[in-house]
Amino acid sequence: MRIDVHAHLWTTEYLDRLERLGRSDTGFRRGIGAEATEADLDHRFALMDRAGVDLQVLSVTPLSPHLAAESDAVASAGAANNTYAELVARFPGRFRAFAALPLPHVDAALRELARAFDELGAVGVGVTTTVLGRTLADPLFHPVYEELDRRGAVLYIHPAGEGAASPLITGYGMTWMVGAPVEDTVAVMHLILAGIPSRFPRMRVLAPHLGGALPLLLRRLDDHVALESPGTAEPPSVAARRLWYDTVSYAHAPALVAAVASFGADRLVLGTDFPYEDGEVFLRAVDHIAGSGLTEEAAGAILDTNAADLLGLSGS
Repeated sequence: MRIDVHAHLWTTEYLDRLERLGRSDTGFRRGIGAEATEADLDHRFALMDRAGVDLQVLSVTPLSPHLAAESDAVASAGAANNTYAELVARFPGRFRAFAALPLPHVDAALRELARAFDELGAVGVGVTTTVLGRTLADPLFHPVYEELDRRGAVLYIHPAGEGAASPLITGYGMTWMVGAPVEDTVAVMHLILAGIPSRFPRMRVLAPHLGGALPLLLRRLDDHVALESPGTAEPPSVAARRLWYDTVSYAHAPALVAAVASFGADRLVLGTDFPYEDGEVFLRAVDHIAGSGLTEEAAGAILDTNAADLLGLSGS
């Protein structure tokens, strides 16, 4: 089963809701093929067919309902998850979903998490690399991780689109091209340095974009951790191999090969970043894996088996 774990879908109603609540970054998400109109869905499914993609796992990240007012966050998360449940019920052979959570309101997030898994059929939850400025390693979020660990469930991470809070990134037109993989790298390292992967070993953390810079840094991290973060629970190279990573790299084969060498092919799952990779670029996002120089076995696992195993869909 070929599953694309990194695919965006927002409804017009959801974008309007966030805009009313003060989000200023909804405009460039409109009209790009990511909505649930019949035309957008037809285009999406035709493209999936051309690429041999069976399922997409939808998420609202980075437009997550991480809002200061609990009532706004709860209502927005509930609306997003209800929409996804309706789409999955309507197209069970095409869609699954990562549920949105009304963070940083942990008690409310736990209630929505239970509803999403037990009533709506979610295959994981999606969050951004920071939550209103809080790191994902903040102890505030530990109850969420405890519950995901109990369920053996997926925590999917996506950049927040804040340029890692650096004006040297956001002020120079690099928020997404450079800032996104920097956010991935920093978020995963926060989790590793806080010992989250070993403390919650059954929680399945899925990082995007091949983990940002992590494939290039493992030896450096292991050598530096004793100096800068001596209380780290285990070597970063060990902790990093507890996570999973999607293949969104804009078909840069050397990056994919480095990630396989660093983490193992069994830790990589197909991602396309639809609709930001659309048309021929979408096809390239899938096809480049088999043409990257990996072994046939490794490429086949990344394309067709790893995601199903990660999400518990192998028997579907």
